[in-house]
Amino acid sequence: MIQIKENALFIADSHYPHHGDAFLVLLQKLEKKEIHTSQLFLLGDNFDLLFGYNDYIQTFSHEAITLLQTLSEKMEIHYFEGNHDFCLKPLFPKIHVYAREDQPKLFGLENKTVAISHGDKYVTGFGYDLYCKILRNKLTLTLLKPFQKIIIDDRMKKLSHKHICHTFEGFEKRVQKILAHYQSADMVIEGHFHQSKIIGKYISLPSQACQNMIAVAQEGRIVFKSL
Repeated sequence: MIQIKENALFIADSHYPHHGDAFLVLLQKLEKKEIHTSQLFLLGDNFDLLFGYNDYIQTFSHEAITLLQTLSEKMEIHYFEGNHDFCLKPLFPKIHVYAREDQPKLFGLENKTVAISHGDKYVTGFGYDLYCKILRNKLTLTLLKPFQKIIIDDRMKKLSHKHICHTFEGFEKRVQKILAHYQSADMVIEGHFHQSKIIGKYISLPSQACQNMIAVAQEGRIVFKSL
């Protein structure tokens, strides 16, 4: 089991480039060694839209993609694909990439077992699960390539105006249902919900786009911080 190291960084839901450039700036600071860590966890939706097997979509986030590729040559990076960024292994061959079906992934933190996932795996419904299976697929993305510019331009325009920061009413009840799938874990870390809350052993990471915060592993705990 891979161990979470002291000062590991956790970044979720940056939604770059439409909802600020905090993600790009952080990657630049890591590259310049203005921020120091040997382990980086990306919990998905770090890009507002990015997927593999398509060159055109990469043009919207080229600088951030290149920085991640460069950083992966010299540091340990774990990328948990989200509902906005998927099929990423061809883009990031030296990053540990976890598709939805490979999540959650278990890690160690001191004497704790930590389950990490983007957050859209459980309590989602049959329709959403089927949609994910069809869309996050090399064959589907390949078949859509002849129409890529029309589809991607339309989707990117809509995403740029989407309101993504909100309070999740009844979030505690949702968490209890999710935790039923994590009974063997001592700690659960997820993104996706943009809530920046700790409920018992469940850690809902802050959204970098909404709260402008990330999380850091410190002395066996996960601490939310502004950078």
